[in-house]
Amino acid sequence: MAPLHDAAALRLGRLDQRYTRNRRAVVSVLSDADAPLTIPEILGASPGLAQSSTYRNLAVLEEAGVVQRIVTGDDHARFELTEELTGHHHHHLVCDGCGIVVDIALPDALEHELEKAAVNVASTSGFVLAEHRLDLVGRCTTCS
Repeated sequence: MAPLHDAAALRLGRLDQRYTRNRRAVVSVLSDADAPLTIPEILGASPGLAQSSTYRNLAVLEEAGVVQRIVTGDDHARFELTEELTGHHHHHLVCDGCGIVVDIALPDALEHELEKAAVNVASTSGFVLAEHRLDLVGRCTTCS
């Protein structure tokens, strides 16, 4: 866990932000999670966190590239550590009914084709691709 916290502190330092106890707690909660979490879920996993400071800390962590926000169809965004910190490349199934987010990995051949297509689309629009994200939105079995 130390390399994760060192990387988070470094990214925050680039923005002249400190890696506070509360930010460390948020990163730890997200690191232990099996899926992206809502703010109420983060607060439930670390009862010492205040709701208002958690909102602010997540915004700073997102700006620093430590946390990624996943927008869903429910009332709460979900948060996870960025791929750069976890080293785990994946995509998401997002239910637009209840907001659940499921991590999925594509087969290597499909991932390779997706990357090629993304680079092609980006370059024809004058972009240099840094990364790609794919969220498949639909209905989970409970909502459908």
